[in-house]
Amino acid sequence: MLCEIGRFHCTMKGVPKGDRPVILTYHDIGLNHKSCFDTLFNHEDMQEIMQHFAVCHVDAPGQQDGANTFSTGYEYPSMDQLSETLPSILKHFGLKSVIGMAVGAGAYILAKFALDHPAMAEGLVLININPCAEGWMDWAAHKISGWTHAMPDMIISHLFGKEEIQQNHDLIGRYRHHIVNDMNQFNLQLFVKSYNSRRDLEIERPVSGGHVNVRTLKCPALLVVGDSSPAVDVVVGLNIL
Repeated sequence: MLCEIGRFHCTMKGVPKGDRPVILTYHDIGLNHKSCFDTLFNHEDMQEIMQHFAVCHVDAPGQQDGANTFSTGYEYPSMDQLSETLPSILKHFGLKSVIGMAVGAGAYILAKFALDHPAMAEGLVLININPCAEGWMDWAAHKISGWTHAMPDMIISHLFGKEEIQQNHDLIGRYRHHIVNDMNQFNLQLFVKSYNSRRDLEIERPVSGGHVNVRTLKCPALLVVGDSSPAVDVVVGLNIL
């Protein structure tokens, strides 16, 4: 579908049922909805859920399979802008509310959406979310990665922990092949740059007897992170806010 900030590739699976929310997914950098969610949604344990809920997969601009290369000078949407397109996407499909399921960059986008449009989000499953703006050490590391043309390595380090990278060579090899050969490298670089320029979400947890108007998620949210994930510290930190 076409929005003010560009064309979005969306895939609807199933038919929305009455007033029941739809599962809305958003992928991480280096991935798209297929490489991020196909294994999960094709698993036998998910089939019963799929009988009761329709699913809307959203690909960030230029990240879908077979995407055309953006023209030179194209200004990629910011993370805030990507979040602000979601109400238009819901309206396009006639959806009133969603249960969000997202990873990494997508988790940031859906959390921002739920903060700004609480009536549209009935629940969130946020995997490996980093709600913080990029620190100067991360900025410097990504600059160096850019100089050495090591974007696939940087993305692998974002997706997997050191132990996984060192021990699970087959898995890492499959993801590296996908990043290098299936993703449009120019478009991917723009998405990565947008994610690395994200702002702090400034989420707070309400305290009994404290300030009422804190910026917090109004819907139930399940935070998911592996114990060896590179995002474990920030996810645990978000959970104790």
